[in-house]
Amino acid sequence: MSNQGYDEELRSEREYVASLYGRLDTERLRVSEAYAGALRGEGFALSDREVSVGTKAREMTRLKIADEGLCFGRLDALSGARSYVGRIGLFDEENDYEPLVLDWRAPASRAFYCATGASPEGMSRRRQFRTLGRDVLDFTDEVFGRPEPGERGDVALLAAVNAPRGEGMRDIVATIQAEQDEIIRLDHAGVVVVEGGPGTGKTAVALHRVAYLLYTKRERMERRGVLVVGPSSGFLDHIGRVLPSLGETAAVFATPGGLVAGLRTEREDSPRVQRLKGSLAILDVLAAAVADRQELPVAPEPIELDDVTVPLDAEIAAAAREVARDSGLLHNEAKSVFEREVITALAGRAVDRVGAGWLPKDDQRTRPEMLENLRRDLEGSVALGAVLDRLWPVLTPQRLLADLYASPERLRAAEADPALFRADAAAWTVSDVPLLDEAVELLGWDRAAERRAEERRQLAQREYAERVLEIVEVEEDHDDYEFALRPVDVLKAEELAERFAERDERDLAERAAADREWTYGHVVVDEAQELSEMDWRVLMRRCPSRSFTVVGDLAQRRSPSGARSWDAMLSRYVADRWLYRKLTVNYRTPSEIMAVAASVLASFAPDVVPPESVRSCGVRPWARRLSEMDSAGIEDAVAEFVREESGREGTAVVIGPPGVPGAIAPSAAKGLEYDAVLVVEPGRILAEGPSGEAELYVALTRATQRLGVLYSGRLSKVLRGLDSGRRTPDAFLRCV
Repeated sequence: MSNQGYDEELRSEREYVASLYGRLDTERLRVSEAYAGALRGEGFALSDREVSVGTKAREMTRLKIADEGLCFGRLDALSGARSYVGRIGLFDEENDYEPLVLDWRAPASRAFYCATGASPEGMSRRRQFRTLGRDVLDFTDEVFGRPEPGERGDVALLAAVNAPRGEGMRDIVATIQAEQDEIIRLDHAGVVVVEGGPGTGKTAVALHRVAYLLYTKRERMERRGVLVVGPSSGFLDHIGRVLPSLGETAAVFATPGGLVAGLRTEREDSPRVQRLKGSLAILDVLAAAVADRQELPVAPEPIELDDVTVPLDAEIAAAAREVARDSGLLHNEAKSVFEREVITALAGRAVDRVGAGWLPKDDQRTRPEMLENLRRDLEGSVALGAVLDRLWPVLTPQRLLADLYASPERLRAAEADPALFRADAAAWTVSDVPLLDEAVELLGWDRAAERRAEERRQLAQREYAERVLEIVEVEEDHDDYEFALRPVDVLKAEELAERFAERDERDLAERAAADREWTYGHVVVDEAQELSEMDWRVLMRRCPSRSFTVVGDLAQRRSPSGARSWDAMLSRYVADRWLYRKLTVNYRTPSEIMAVAASVLASFAPDVVPPESVRSCGVRPWARRLSEMDSAGIEDAVAEFVREESGREGTAVVIGPPGVPGAIAPSAAKGLEYDAVLVVEPGRILAEGPSGEAELYVALTRATQRLGVLYSGRLSKVLRGLDSGRRTPDAFLRCV
């Protein structure tokens, strides 16, 4: 295509896309008016169907998101027909709803991602736009078949992967590749496991799969929402804009340390304790810890009544405990059974003592009356209540675990490993979260606390309603005040509060976070190889339908309690209802850097084939040894790297072991990507433990353009391919 022809095509595309935005603005205005009507309490209809205020809010978000790039591509069919593909679908209402832009998730858009020269699927050309806001800046063409002289080649994918990284992950909706698209559109009701090495786009695929499922199964999925679980808060911040950029907001984001309401932690236990808490064997420990709290009195406890003192001894308590345990109720709920049985036994014993010598045991008139009176006395006894609370306490999950960890005696009684002992028992770790969740299954939920919270909420609503009614109250000095019909004459504060209560204004994330029993329509688990057996129990409770997208890389596993095989983790929950798919192409890491990382991978996972890089960057990764690896030398070297990279477009990071100034740990970099990476002291990373090689592999594969390594002593043999001939910058004058 000649330059003149290209300019004319670009002008034509700009005009067409501009017309689409005009229609988008019209739709936005119509939705805004309908939304305002709903807020006035009028109700409204769109496309001849009633929809809720929440739906309109989502629609407004969806239209706003489209401003980031409504249309990103065009498909030309062999028949001559053209279709435009975008983030949302637009239709011409004046022309039988003819599609102006196809939603990227619609079946008709599939060829945009799957057509190849070998299998064009009836297409002759794929055109991809580069846009800024509402303006089309450029386009690239991929012609299926023999290209005409002068036709432009497809550089869209390489342009996307070579582009400098920003503050967060971008969607890949314009450049989804065929192997990724096949996974995104999988129609499978169970678990889909997507494994891929660094840079294969597995996280992006999982998020786009969520957007696809929300599009195709809107009613079921959006009502319950989607839970996205990632390894760290930094990772969740990194990926947080992808789903909104695709017009989807019905997702809740959480780390494994945030899966219990009211708790957020990223603190980690030692590897040994992680293994103990992550294994299913801990279930027996928890059950034994609960049973240990159902105690028997060491010596008889005297319970004083008006006319008699009766002993609560081990015999009565043991019989009552047996009945309570056999009731099938959870610990906290079974306490009422235990109390009933103890009171019944004590009342019988008290009657025997009071009536000794004069009251026959078969007395059908006096004895029942005395029993009932003594039962009431026992139920009101403060002393007995204190004893019962000690023998069968109402426990929260936090109290159960804190008491267990802080007491060597309780650990022995539960046959737990002494390594679980810790003085600061309430300093919760990520490994504690599934145990706290499991404890709810053993103890029962504190319904009394829920009732108190609901009472406080209702009181606040009544107070608010009273203030509303006061605001609209007719002034007393109004001329017609005596005859005016006041709001309080027709509506009481309680009635207004009830109307407020009927409309829950919280968004899905807030409602889900406040409800421990909330279940999701779908769950995405990223870096899933790090999750323990106990973590999976928590997640399976959150999604009874077992609809999951699981992404990870077993070769990058660092957790000692993480997955060694997907089947071992999943088969007990879904049997054969899970599919495995593998991504093989690395879109992030250039071949020069991947060659270095591959040598590390081969040292600890020789059977794993590294993903094939789709590009090279022309810059070889380098290594330098510091002759004086003291804190000042490291700090100067890191500062020089930061200065160098600050003058370049994109992002940079320093990764190293604890104590390196300005560095983050390899675990904190999981799932993230940067244009430039400086890895400091790889030998110390390797020495961190059994997961050291996996940690170094993660650190080396975060870079999209440039990689440098600083080390002291000898460079590990696994780090082959690093260039030691790089020109030494000023701050590296101490390097040798």
